[in-house]
Amino acid sequence: MKLIEREDELMIAYQNGDAAALDRIYTLLKPSLYSFIFRYTRDEQFSIDIVQDSFIKLQRYKHHYNPKNGKLKSYLFQIAYRLMITKLNRRNKWRTFLPFLFPIAAEELHHADRITIRDAVAKLPEIHRAVILLFYYHDMTHDEIASILGIPKGTVKSRLHRAIQLLKDELEGDYYENGSL
Repeated sequence: MKLIEREDELMIAYQNGDAAALDRIYTLLKPSLYSFIFRYTRDEQFSIDIVQDSFIKLQRYKHHYNPKNGKLKSYLFQIAYRLMITKLNRRNKWRTFLPFLFPIAAEELHHADRITIRDAVAKLPEIHRAVILLFYYHDMTHDEIASILGIPKGTVKSRLHRAIQLLKDELEGDYYENGSL
């Protein structure tokens, strides 16, 4: 049995009253969901909160999920992405009004290529970062990404292409400056 089929079957079981199925769904999907949110925000506690809020929303609206409309993983990532964007926008609004409440993160200098790539992805504009993370780190299709982000498939493709160009420009500069990558 494929993992995807298992997730969908577990969700149907949960919709039919099997409370233990939600625990199994959480065990299966929490790591990749947390990874996506953390790579996007680089904020551990915020990522944990978004994952928790996503599962609470899944629990509260369990009957809104329909396997005919897509995979459970895509549905849950869509919930998490929307929650994350809403909370980030709220946070940015508060940061504007009350900047002294938010600490300034210290820049860390690392020489490892993996860190360099991670930092380059983090520097991408939000609209490009989400597409890169979902496509390369979570192996999602263009259709799944379009569904999660609520944008057309063609926009996913163009954002992915632009993100790759931006990363290439950023990383080529690092290569010529440091002689690595």
